[in-house]
Amino acid sequence: GASTLVSSATQRCATSSYRPINNAATKAISANNLLLQNSSRFFSSSEDLDAVKRRNIGISAHIDSGKTTLTERILFYTGRIKSIHDVRGKDGVGAKMDSMDLEREKGITIQSAATFCRWNDSHINIIDTPGHVDFTIEVERALRVLDGGILVLCGVSGVQSQSLTVDRQMKRYNVPRLAFINKLDRQGSNPNKVINDLRNQLKLNASAVQIPIGLEDSHSGVVDLIRNKSYIFEGERGENIVEGEVPDDMKDMVEEKRMELIEKLADVDDEIGELFLMEEEPTEDQLKEAIRRQTIECKFVPVFMGSAFKNKGVQALLDGVIDYLPEPTEKANFALDRSQDEKEVQVSCKKDDPLLALAFKLEETQFGQLTYMRIYQGMLKKGNYIHNVNDGKKIKLARIVRMHSNDMEEIDEAHAGDVVAMFGIDCRSMDTFSDGSMNLAMSSMFVPEPVMSLAVKPAETKMQNNFAKALTKFTKEDPTLRVKVDSETKETVLSGMGELHLEVYIERMKREYSVECISGQPNVNYKETIAARAEFDWLHKKQSGGSGQYAKVTGYMEPMTEEEIKELGKPNEFKNRCIGTNIPPEYYPSCEKGMNDAMHEGSLVGCEVEGIRVVLQDGASHAVDSSDMAFRICMANAIRETMKTAQPSVLEPVMTVEVEIPSEFQGAVTASLSKRMGMIQSSDMNEDGSGLKLEAHVPLANMFGYSTELRSLTQGKGEFTMEYFNHTPVPRDVQNDLMEKYKMERLEK
Repeated sequence: GASTLVSSATQRCATSSYRPINNAATKAISANNLLLQNSSRFFSSSEDLDAVKRRNIGISAHIDSGKTTLTERILFYTGRIKSIHDVRGKDGVGAKMDSMDLEREKGITIQSAATFCRWNDSHINIIDTPGHVDFTIEVERALRVLDGGILVLCGVSGVQSQSLTVDRQMKRYNVPRLAFINKLDRQGSNPNKVINDLRNQLKLNASAVQIPIGLEDSHSGVVDLIRNKSYIFEGERGENIVEGEVPDDMKDMVEEKRMELIEKLADVDDEIGELFLMEEEPTEDQLKEAIRRQTIECKFVPVFMGSAFKNKGVQALLDGVIDYLPEPTEKANFALDRSQDEKEVQVSCKKDDPLLALAFKLEETQFGQLTYMRIYQGMLKKGNYIHNVNDGKKIKLARIVRMHSNDMEEIDEAHAGDVVAMFGIDCRSMDTFSDGSMNLAMSSMFVPEPVMSLAVKPAETKMQNNFAKALTKFTKEDPTLRVKVDSETKETVLSGMGELHLEVYIERMKREYSVECISGQPNVNYKETIAARAEFDWLHKKQSGGSGQYAKVTGYMEPMTEEEIKELGKPNEFKNRCIGTNIPPEYYPSCEKGMNDAMHEGSLVGCEVEGIRVVLQDGASHAVDSSDMAFRICMANAIRETMKTAQPSVLEPVMTVEVEIPSEFQGAVTASLSKRMGMIQSSDMNEDGSGLKLEAHVPLANMFGYSTELRSLTQGKGEFTMEYFNHTPVPRDVQNDLMEKYKMERLEK
């Protein structure tokens, strides 16, 4: 049944191409098809959507766990692609989902590619997210609009640093997930260790719903613990599934793992818990329903097994997506009601209700902006008008398309729960759209602060125009990339999530806009703070003929704890405790602005200041000479000068660095991390003692060029990943050096 449905889905995709009316239309259409050569990638779904089940799922994991390969297999088995190409395959085609030249060359996925496919009677929208920590905003953005996820884990390495990040993000957005243990055909694969990692490191209530038949070279299929059947994947591409009884030598193991599954479910599910206490065996349907209930509640994670590269276990995983992940209507989504002080309101997800959609990704193409939108309720129809809730603009929908990596298919309407792309809509990432009847906004997304900066300029002045265009496009589509022009040096400074993140954008400028860039030394984003309370009493007086400037402020500043900063949701706080009208009330906002000015550039090394509470207690004003400007300047100067007496310190970003190496290089690698001021947090030897996983906290300033050093120390066998941990005070000598350098720079200007 599945194969006939697949072939009919394929035919339907083939027949829904464009029908040109005249020559001009043909030209316009071929231009639009051209667009797909470097368009980004997201997804959607189709036809009479009320009659089919739908799933919006993301596939996310650590680097090189095989996400893109798994997506490629899913597309093949659902009939969306006719042949399989691997990420670094010998045929040089590259995987379908890696559509930028740069990705095929480096063999990594940079943007989230998206596609939709059909499995049995269900539509699945799939998003393939990057595993590289420098691109976490892509993962965040994908999880924000998805209803479920597949966490892919390597059968050999288990839970790695990026798996922890993805897990944190999934928990933040309450995304129900399945786990898929991949690469069971590789030497040293051990699914039981991976499940223990899921329980101990990620603290997930996870249990296997399958166990593999054979590991490493002898891996041929899986045993389904719920149905007590074995599935062997045969044929050149694993497309022939042979169902059989459980092999005799595995019966005890199957019984043991099935009991483990029932126990883990009984911990969280009342129905299975009762059966377990009464020592009754749950039926197949009872087990499936319990797994579905608890997976959607995010209280249980079913674990699937296989090897995507060797075409094993993928079809069973697709069945699991349909069986256990939620419909768009089953996952609660909330909007913020702007008229009631951003009170949370649950979204209905019905197609007859007023429209509510979120633009979550933008792609600048040579034919204008392509906007990816998730529809939370209501429907989009070609030719209708929609309103941008954020800026009140009214827009007519000219074209709605659905994406398959970077190919498009045009559709006339889309319903609640869909993800589609549109042309001709000018908006920013994370804008909300409605049909004008509601003042609801889908909540905004958490965007991490950048940790590294780089000064860039075009190699030739004639490229300046394209350089500006590229930066505008990149910052609009990626909120973690910031661009600012240094007010004193007039240099353009790019800030991002790491060396690779910034390198990729410089490379994209070269490829997409033909702009050769000259980049300076990367700079670390330091911050400043204080450690003690200090009083201020500051008078600002300036007389230069005519009305002068006069303002006086008194009060104190004190450090804030991390808990207070987290609770407040911003790095600094301004409190007004003035009594009486020594400072006229209309100047209070100016005092706060003055504080913010001082926070942008600290007094030690000119970096941002955080963790300070400024309390204004009193002051004085002049009937003629006081003004907004006078109080703003007065407050800024008061804070900058007082900070010098409040035990100020410079904070630097510290990264969690995870290094995986063969154990014979342990001494050299540990020494190199210590030399870079790293604090080793843990070191785990794998079971057979051949490999080692080191975790250390290392200041980012000491991590430049580490990849080259690690390769030379470990004969190219070691690899490392790092992600932001926190900001901590720098040693006194480093602080003095930074202050000296800042002083010299100021003198030079």
